[in-house]
Amino acid sequence: MTAKASQSAPEDPDAQDTGGATKAHAALAVKRAPALAEGLLAQSGVPGMAVAIVYDDALAFAGGFGVREVGKGDRVDADTVFQLASVSKSLAATVVSAVVGKGTVAWESRMADVHPGFALRDAWPTQNVSLADLFAHRSGLPDHVGDVLEDLGFGRDEILHRLRYLEPEYSFREGYAYTNFGLTAAACAVAEAVGMSWEDLSRDRLCAPLGMTRTSSRFADYMAQPNRAIPHVQEGDAWVVTPMQRDPDPQSPAGGASSTARDVAHWLRLMLGNGVYEGNELIPAAALAPMQRPQAVSRLPANPMRDRAGFYGLGMNVGYTDVGAVQWGHSGAFALGAATAFYMLPASGFGVVALTNGAPSGVPEAFCLSVLELATTGDVTRDWLALVGPMVAATEPTYGAGTDWASPPADATPPLPDAAYAGTYRNDYYGDAEIAAVTEGLVLRIGPRALEFPLKHYSRDTFSWQPIGENALGRSGLSFLIGPDGRASAFRDEYLDTDGAGALTRSS
Repeated sequence: MTAKASQSAPEDPDAQDTGGATKAHAALAVKRAPALAEGLLAQSGVPGMAVAIVYDDALAFAGGFGVREVGKGDRVDADTVFQLASVSKSLAATVVSAVVGKGTVAWESRMADVHPGFALRDAWPTQNVSLADLFAHRSGLPDHVGDVLEDLGFGRDEILHRLRYLEPEYSFREGYAYTNFGLTAAACAVAEAVGMSWEDLSRDRLCAPLGMTRTSSRFADYMAQPNRAIPHVQEGDAWVVTPMQRDPDPQSPAGGASSTARDVAHWLRLMLGNGVYEGNELIPAAALAPMQRPQAVSRLPANPMRDRAGFYGLGMNVGYTDVGAVQWGHSGAFALGAATAFYMLPASGFGVVALTNGAPSGVPEAFCLSVLELATTGDVTRDWLALVGPMVAATEPTYGAGTDWASPPADATPPLPDAAYAGTYRNDYYGDAEIAAVTEGLVLRIGPRALEFPLKHYSRDTFSWQPIGENALGRSGLSFLIGPDGRASAFRDEYLDTDGAGALTRSS
């Protein structure tokens, strides 16, 4: 998404030619930022937001708006700690760039050399996939692979091991599919090469040098912060505290960082300074450059004669404004209650970040894009929330074909006896799953802790159940395949199939 240039005459005649921010327009953006933030919270109902604006290698504005938790009086400020969600990827790429700058690894380093235990489905990609391939989401791994395993309680190491069992979504380096655990595999391999945990590496190579004292890659550190934004989800027209706190430690490099608007502003200055912060080179520009260049086409233009393609660098989006200025950015989203975004115009030394404690609705993107438009044209010409909100909603994960699994058809066919379905089913990706008959009926037990989910009959050999966690939407349909002996020989489930491995075969 890009800011559209205003048709009004800019105060600086170069602004419309270069698409850059000007001193006068940046000052206007700073002046209007509080009203923009307050207006977006009022328009959306999102409980709270913290924002920061950086210009000309200085913090131009930082502030908080709304509340940390609905029904309580604690206000958000510039030092309130939020979960960053996928904005973590951009910080992670910066950490890896710092290691690259020391010569320990290169972005082109192969996982086979850095972490020989990592494997993809096929031998040639396994031997050749690089750190950059995984940070650019061009490895062939399916979209958001591993996320369901995380919801089911699998730990990081086990999830990364099981990636090898899935068919690639596209040929190696010939496509793009966004993943949390592909990037996590690369980041953790770099940490291993340095002899540190990822959490310690990110602290030592990024947070400490920049003075980001309230930033961490550990969920426990976020939960221990007294000035912490509480996640919220929307129920009807109301925003309520999420019933399930999102613990993203398994995918920490991709989604597990927490920070404040003021702390993220330090990182924006480092990026806009091309690795230089407060006059000191912390990361060589050559190590950062691959992160800042288009590495994969993330959005193919529907009409190549008219529409603009989207690009992904390493850990962040790399694009261009309507007038050709380079623009960097990334959004973060937890369905369980966090939405974040940043945008930068590197040629102008201008950056903006917005952090919220509500499920994704387009608010942080709308704030940032409004600020960018003000900084480059002196005006806000559109309702950015009305434009961005539906785009954000369209990116939410889905499964199934829209069947109302909670309402069986009036002419539903009765099921077979419970004993026909009960048994152990498995595949390499999910391992063993049990269908068990209990007093209340059938249940599905799955995951390392054998999480138990009641099955509700829909019709004949099809049931439904309600998943939990970040990627759980409505009920999921689970259908059994009946063998010639009158017993189920396999089942396929919609929710489990979002990772491409929804078919499990009876093993006992």
